[in-house]
Amino acid sequence: MASTTNPSRPFGTLLTAMVTPFNEDGSVDLDSAVALAKHLVDQGNDGLVLNGTTGESPTTHSPEKAELVAAVVEAVGDRAAIVAGAGSNDTKHAVRMAEQAAEAGAHGLLAVTPYYSRPSQRGIIAHMEAIADSTDLPVMLYDIPGRTGVRIATDSYVALNQHENIVAVKDAGGDVGIAAVNIANTDLAWYSGDDVLYLPFLSIGAVGLVSVVAHVATNDFLAIEREFSAGNHGAAITAAQKLHNITDAIMGSGAGAVMVKAALKELGLISTTHMRAPQAAPNEAETAVVRSALAAHGLI
Repeated sequence: MASTTNPSRPFGTLLTAMVTPFNEDGSVDLDSAVALAKHLVDQGNDGLVLNGTTGESPTTHSPEKAELVAAVVEAVGDRAAIVAGAGSNDTKHAVRMAEQAAEAGAHGLLAVTPYYSRPSQRGIIAHMEAIADSTDLPVMLYDIPGRTGVRIATDSYVALNQHENIVAVKDAGGDVGIAAVNIANTDLAWYSGDDVLYLPFLSIGAVGLVSVVAHVATNDFLAIEREFSAGNHGAAITAAQKLHNITDAIMGSGAGAVMVKAALKELGLISTTHMRAPQAAPNEAETAVVRSALAAHGLI
């Protein structure tokens, strides 16, 4: 697959962390998921992350996760890298999810730092190595200390860098300085996990972005990377600044999965904004914020 043949960009350059569409009764809407995946790839995403935070992974179940991966791989898997979440604070559970994702046809795995339990760095290393040992798939580590309560230390990245299946990092730590140190000390492919930090991350050696806002603004993120790579740094800054309002509307409240479903519903790309509890579907005030940002961005 073309999007995973470049070792420096093992999962492509722009990946959308895709929502999981639901029917009004709360069941997974596979038809809408497939349609959305096709739309995102048609727009220019060369990768999709399924069953991650934005995909409501804490409240979707193993058979649903596998069915979603299989359906999306069948629909777009020859055109994009399909990365499946295998995140849990239970290592055995994470390993089972990794195995099931591989059986469903995923091209890679996203392994988040164990949350709530706040393990030691030795525990984090052992957890990630167990996931990486469980299949032959390439693994993207996912560091998001704001949700997990602990971040991956530089020495741990150096140790995990030695595993042949661990090839990339989704860094949602929000600290460009720490990211620069970690990039310098490993040869892992670094992906920004924060939409607003994409350009700063590119400037320190990141290779791409795992995005939420790209659900609705793929072309704008492609423009940032295109202009930066061409050396047109002023144009890259302009492209990044253009995204500030819509990024703030979707991500500023900390409820990206909720707000991006509101945006997708406004654009007619999903039919409902149903969320699984404890997530609450967007209310009218939240929808109005998103609607205004979409209009200002010229999307509606």
